[in-house]
Amino acid sequence: MTPVLSRSLAALAMTCLALQGAAAQQPASPAPAAPPVDKGSALFGRPEGGDAAKLAPIAAPPLATALAKLPLDKLIVPEGFKVEVYASGLANARSMRQSPDGTLFVGTRAVGKVYAIPAKVGLDGKRQVKTIATGLHRPNGLAFHEGSLFVAELSKIWRYDGIEARLDDVPKPVLVYDDLPKDEAHGWKFIAIGPDDKLYVPVGSPGNITMPPDTHAQIRRMDLDGKNVEVVARGVRNTVGFDWNPTTKQLWFTDNGRDWVSEDIPNDELNVLTEPGKQHFGFPYCHQGTFTDPEYGWGHSCAEFTAPAALLGPHTASLGLRFYTGAMFPADYKNAMFIARHGSWNRTRKLGGDVVVARLGPDGKVASVEPFLTGFLQDNTYVGRPVDVLVAQDGALLVSDDYNGAIYRVSAAK
Repeated sequence: MTPVLSRSLAALAMTCLALQGAAAQQPASPAPAAPPVDKGSALFGRPEGGDAAKLAPIAAPPLATALAKLPLDKLIVPEGFKVEVYASGLANARSMRQSPDGTLFVGTRAVGKVYAIPAKVGLDGKRQVKTIATGLHRPNGLAFHEGSLFVAELSKIWRYDGIEARLDDVPKPVLVYDDLPKDEAHGWKFIAIGPDDKLYVPVGSPGNITMPPDTHAQIRRMDLDGKNVEVVARGVRNTVGFDWNPTTKQLWFTDNGRDWVSEDIPNDELNVLTEPGKQHFGFPYCHQGTFTDPEYGWGHSCAEFTAPAALLGPHTASLGLRFYTGAMFPADYKNAMFIARHGSWNRTRKLGGDVVVARLGPDGKVASVEPFLTGFLQDNTYVGRPVDVLVAQDGALLVSDDYNGAIYRVSAAK
């Protein structure tokens, strides 16, 4: 190596060392900031640190649990009752309706299907499950009226006429109503037809906690052809279950409370509509009738709004509700409400995952809320998640479980 080349290499090495030293003295570039959480996300408002940061919605398995693996042995009912599997193999089974001929129709939220279970049991002792609709977008809500099945997607409601006789040759659906928002957050519907022969349709809040536009956080009712729409209740964050008191004909409904205030506040609500079109149930200003929202409650008092008839536990995801109108259960269950609590996901110690019974006193107010069907929650882990309840024609109580894709039957011992 020549002296000139040697000096050049040495100079180059010194330059590299100097550059490395300068680079070492420069502050490290900050990591890119995480994208903001959309207000429509269930995680909007979640604390960034601690145990809360580990919590997220619990997704149901994409396939139904095999009959032999259903958690039947873990389910508990009061003395004098028994629980058995009514049907299995219905992935994501949610809302239920039974037609006059005994066919059970079942909606879904995640798999885009509607099922039908004919009343007749096969030679193998099992009920056949038929898929009568596919490719729908969140067909959670169902209603049945004079031979027609109403199916609510996220933003549309359809009607299948003469469906009982055409389970294997499903008729083309008729569009009933499509003036509904397309928000995914709380967009799936629970629908029902009231004693007034009107179709009741809720529109949830477009996010966990946000100021809803006039088109959201409400319950609407309309004629069965989708006309003459009116809002009967406002301030309703997300109801996925309601029914009418057989005596007073008033609408009772569950409502899911907001998330991320704390693990214990607010409770889900059980509400009653006594003055259609005049009542506001609090959201987003007041929760559980006593707690003003940290952001939207300023300048408001909970006294401005209709208080809940009962509290159903914090973050229990109280969903399906039915008054017991059957003749099978003991007399003290007559006109009591069965409520399915899907179970919390945003509590470190889970709560719910059961069916409770709410009894009314002589004054028409809620006298008690007690466990009825339990066992879906084992060691802080769900082995099933009840969604809807339905009083079958024989008086038994049917319970859907979207986690396992099954329907259970609770009957009273003879």
